[in-house]
Amino acid sequence: MSQPSSSVTMYYLRKIVVAGLIIIAVVWIATPFVISILYAFSSTEDYYNFRLVIPLTYTFEHVKALIDLGAGEYIMNSIIVALMTIGISFLLGLPAGYAFAKYVFPGKDPLKLFIVGLRMFPILVIAVPLVTLYIKLGLNDTLLGVALAHTAMALPFVVLITSSIFAGIPKDIEEAGLIFGLSRVGVFFRITLPMALPGLAAAAIFTFIMSWNEVFIASVLTFQHRTLPAFILTAAQASPDTIKFAAGFIMILPAMIFVFIARKYLIAMWGITLR
Repeated sequence: MSQPSSSVTMYYLRKIVVAGLIIIAVVWIATPFVISILYAFSSTEDYYNFRLVIPLTYTFEHVKALIDLGAGEYIMNSIIVALMTIGISFLLGLPAGYAFAKYVFPGKDPLKLFIVGLRMFPILVIAVPLVTLYIKLGLNDTLLGVALAHTAMALPFVVLITSSIFAGIPKDIEEAGLIFGLSRVGVFFRITLPMALPGLAAAAIFTFIMSWNEVFIASVLTFQHRTLPAFILTAAQASPDTIKFAAGFIMILPAMIFVFIARKYLIAMWGITLR
């Protein structure tokens, strides 16, 4: 009688431990977001009142002040740069990922390793040569220039992610499309691409967030047409703490929205389905 009772006890004990670890992880991750949101809208009096841990009165003045400093224009710049980064990365990375997944050719594995190796160079090392090149090409202080630099960062990940996505699509289905009269291009657009859309959407969200959060390249390459992180790095750092929290809130809000929208696609990319 004691053995089944002991097994039941161990079973519930393991569940309690796992639940406790999950709660700790969620609290650890969520606390900075909650603090940023609370203090972004906290009144100045409550923020500097050391007796209050959680503010009691809230205001939109800090976010409005940040918008008055020009944050709206820089938010639009960040969105434009991120969308251009997605477009260029997919234009170049999608065919490469499909080729890696569906074809066998000499040097395939070394080329994959080379693509991954492109990310081993620190951004600080390539910053000065990149600025010099951009000045000669007339791309300095342009959104296109920033998008091209962000594409160089995101492209290796796009190639590898799309390659794994296309590799997971059964060849039998594509061959069936060829048998029924579709061309190779028709099979790609009518069969392969629709089946790969959840993973490709997740890759697009990943690329968007990478471009949205990047700050160093945008700060070096631009002076007037800056992205939001570059603007925050230069302007908001000299502002009061409440403005800094408002800037942090504006930075994390789009990422949270996109991750919330794409959570099913993110899970689908790793082969897990939501019930």
